[in-house]
Amino acid sequence: MFYHVQSLINPIVADEPDPSAANALQEGLGGQFGEMRTMMQFLFQSFNFRGNATPYRDLIQGIGIEEISHVELISKTISQLLDGSPHYNGDKFETPGKGGKPVLEMGKEQQNPHHYIVGAQAALPVDAAGNPWNGSWVHDHGNLVLNLMDNLVLESTGRLQKCRIYEMSSNKTLRATVSFLIVRDEAHQAAYAKALETLGVDWNKALPVPKFDSSKFPEVKKLLDAGIHREQYHFRLDGSEMEKIFSGSAPMNDGTDLVTLKEPRESYPIPQMPERPEEFSPGLDPELQALADALTEFKENFTAPKKTSVPGKKSKGK
Repeated sequence: MFYHVQSLINPIVADEPDPSAANALQEGLGGQFGEMRTMMQFLFQSFNFRGNATPYRDLIQGIGIEEISHVELISKTISQLLDGSPHYNGDKFETPGKGGKPVLEMGKEQQNPHHYIVGAQAALPVDAAGNPWNGSWVHDHGNLVLNLMDNLVLESTGRLQKCRIYEMSSNKTLRATVSFLIVRDEAHQAAYAKALETLGVDWNKALPVPKFDSSKFPEVKKLLDAGIHREQYHFRLDGSEMEKIFSGSAPMNDGTDLVTLKEPRESYPIPQMPERPEEFSPGLDPELQALADALTEFKENFTAPKKTSVPGKKSKGK
C-alpha cells in the first residue's frame, strides 16, 4: 500500500502563465516516454515480479513510487502555467461573460483548447498533441534483463525529450521542474544501468543519454552540484534491499558513486489552486460557499487531532 504526504518533491518556481509552455510540458506527462508511463511501467513490473531477486524488485518499485511524485509535480506545474492565463478578474459570484463578453476567448487560440474546455486551466492526461495517455505503452516482459533494458531506454528517451522541452521555453516555472526531472532521469538511468552491470553489462562511456554536459543548463547545474543525480531513496517504510544494487561506482564511469538514501530529501509546499469563476470552478454558490467556509474554519480550529502511528516506524523509548 502507499502513503501520501501533502507536499511536493521539488518546489514550483513562480513565473507568468504560459499556455504554450504548459502544452509542451504535457509531453513529459502524458506522452509515450512521459512520467505517467514510467510510473505505470515500473509499478506493474514490481507488482508482477517473480522469484526472490528482492534487490532488483526493490529498485524497480522504489523508482516507480518516486514516479508517482513526478506525475504530481509535473501536473501541478502544468496547472500553474495555465492558471490565470485568461486574466479574468471578475468576482467569484458574478456571471462570467455577462453582457456577451467572451472571457475565455483566448482559449480557442491555444494549441490545446481542452485545457480550458475540459480541464478548467489545469493539466490533462494527454501528450503535447492532445492524444490521450495509452496503457499499451506499459511494458512488463516478465524477464528481468529485458525489463531493465526497456526501463533504461524509457528513462534515456524521457531525459532526451525533457532536454528538448527545456530549450523550448525560458519560463522559470517550466525550467525549474524540467531541470529537476532531467537530473532525476539521469539518476534512474544510473539505477537501471547499474542493475544491468551487476548482470554482466559493461557500459564503458555510453552513458548518460543524451551524452552532453547538462551543467550548461544553469538550473540543472545547481541540482548536479547537490548530487541528486547519483542518489535514490527507496520509498519503503518496512525495509528495502535496493542498496545492494544502487551503490558503488556509477555506471557512467566518471568517478562518482551511487548512494541509496536512508531518509527522503526535503519536500516542498503544494501551491493552492485559486478559484476560477470564468471556468465555474469550483462553482460554489453563496450558500454552498458558506458551508465550505464553515468546514474549513472547523478544521483550522480543531487543534487536538489524534496521534497516528506510521507503519514501520517505532515510537521513541520503546
